[in-house]
Amino acid sequence: MRKIIDFYLNGFSNLPNWARSIWFIVLLKLFIFFFIFKIFFFQNKLKKEFNSDEERASHVIEQLTNPQK
Repeated sequence: MRKIIDFYLNGFSNLPNWARSIWFIVLLKLFIFFFIFKIFFFQNKLKKEFNSDEERASHVIEQLTNPQK
């Protein structure tokens, strides 16, 4: 396991500046996708509106089986 860690650390430390910039951009985008979007766009609506798992499950089943009017 130590050899694998050394392999990656050595590889990343020898990257040219342009490659480090690319990795920074990739990691920044991943941070935005997984943390910022989760906070603002994917809030847990079911957990706020219903108190138990049974209520959540019945609401989801109702929404899936009843056509929207």
